[in-house]
Amino acid sequence: MKLLSESIEKYIADHSSPEDEILYHLYRETNLKTDHPRMLSGALQGQFLKMMAQLCQAGCILEIGTFTGYSAICMARGMKQGGMLHTIDIKEEHYDMAHKYIVKAGLDHCIKQHIGNALEVIPALDLSFDMIFIDADKKNYPNYLTLVIDKLKPGGLIIADNVLWSGKVLEKIQKEDKDTPGVIAFNERIQKDPRLENVLLPLRDGLMLARKK
Repeated sequence: MKLLSESIEKYIADHSSPEDEILYHLYRETNLKTDHPRMLSGALQGQFLKMMAQLCQAGCILEIGTFTGYSAICMARGMKQGGMLHTIDIKEEHYDMAHKYIVKAGLDHCIKQHIGNALEVIPALDLSFDMIFIDADKKNYPNYLTLVIDKLKPGGLIIADNVLWSGKVLEKIQKEDKDTPGVIAFNERIQKDPRLENVLLPLRDGLMLARKK
């Protein structure tokens, strides 16, 4: 599903703060060396995440789905002084590239990488978060919401990527499709949860932004 024309997308990019050299090289290396570079957040979404972290004065952030570290770097740059970001990825092969750029960005003191199944890692984190970014396997989005909602501070933010899922949320679900039902269920649970207020933004593949009351 194409949400915006290429000319509008270019205009948006031209009128948003650009990525710096470190993020540009991370973007390039991700495209050259990974099988699914579309999983990377990119400059526009990265800037949005950074600004959300700044606006909520995040001191403790949880990210579910590190990939190559682009979004973690952006959010960590928006944290307040002394903050810590915990990022989880199940794939060990992503660790080295992410860590290399986290170090290059000078953020290894405030980003902790966790390797493992987020469904097991999250319960072991005895922390309260100001901001939670979900960008991992879509079938488990509802499960992630269950695990994190009580760990989110009042006034804290949940941001979830790919909540439009290339328009599949409006299409008939195919029998073999395990991801789209997870995205739809997540969106419905966010919408109906009285503890949250939310807006679904048509940024890239859809971002759900929810605030805990």
